[in-house]
Amino acid sequence: MLSTAFTELVGCEVPIQQAPMGAISPPALTLAVARAGGVGSVSAPPGIDTRDLAAQLDALAAVGAGVIAANFLTEQVDPAAVAVAATRVSMVDFFWNRPDPGLVDVAHDGGALVNWQVGSLPDAVLAAEAGVDVVTVQGTEAGGHIRGDTPLLPLLASVLRAVDIPVLAAGGIVEPRAMAAVLAAGAAGVRLGTRFVASEESGAHPEYLLALLAAGPDSTAITDGFAVCPMCATLPRARVLRSAIEAVDAIGGATVGTLVAAGAETPLPVRAGLPPHRDVRGEVHAMALYAGQGVQLVTAVQPAATIVRELADGAEALLRVW
Repeated sequence: MLSTAFTELVGCEVPIQQAPMGAISPPALTLAVARAGGVGSVSAPPGIDTRDLAAQLDALAAVGAGVIAANFLTEQVDPAAVAVAATRVSMVDFFWNRPDPGLVDVAHDGGALVNWQVGSLPDAVLAAEAGVDVVTVQGTEAGGHIRGDTPLLPLLASVLRAVDIPVLAAGGIVEPRAMAAVLAAGAAGVRLGTRFVASEESGAHPEYLLALLAAGPDSTAITDGFAVCPMCATLPRARVLRSAIEAVDAIGGATVGTLVAAGAETPLPVRAGLPPHRDVRGEVHAMALYAGQGVQLVTAVQPAATIVRELADGAEALLRVW
């Protein structure tokens, strides 16, 4: 079993955190990753009612989930929601805003560890100075919203020289060799999104899954083509499948589909930043098909527990050989 500063700190068995992906990562995926020994993540959308958040996290706790993280996005973070989460999960993490010592204190006061995902060396230093327990560095190889401008390995190396807390690596890691490489470089763990999109517990639309499995080398690009979303208001940059960029450019109308929720249908505007989950209908191929640069190595949909085990066992075997 891989033991690192991250596993020792948070109490998980393997140094793998599932990235929070909204409706793409429903409770079933969170539970599966946590029960497999990793860290399962829950998304707390901006503006979420604290009672709803408490009920969601209490439900996970009631079934013995394992190590769970609650993620908060954008500058619009409600400290009251952070306080609610911090008393119910092992770790609170943040992304898409600059490190805020006040939010770190709120989470610590509730008994949770704090992880801040960053895309640059200055923000990593700010996070450490704010008192976080873990910092995640996101390289430009990552799928979804991209915060910085530096590829993963150079960013990881610079951050490891500058901070003395556990550092997780994120960006294009989908198989054991990449995981072993960043661990060998000094990371205390990895944070994965794309690989878990293609899991049996994923909430991704079936057409999204098929597009991921069909992707080949050089099949992704960073674009501002899906900029209708809260995160894009500050920085409209996301890595998606190139096929989605071509498809959305060809859409002539104002909408690309509908979102079905509580029995009602809400139109989805063209270039919406919402990745297509199972409650979305319409031109799925022209929606935000987020994918990291390693997507060509994702060749099958597997149970999340199998993904965790294959990554951890494969990385450990490689590290022993090296």
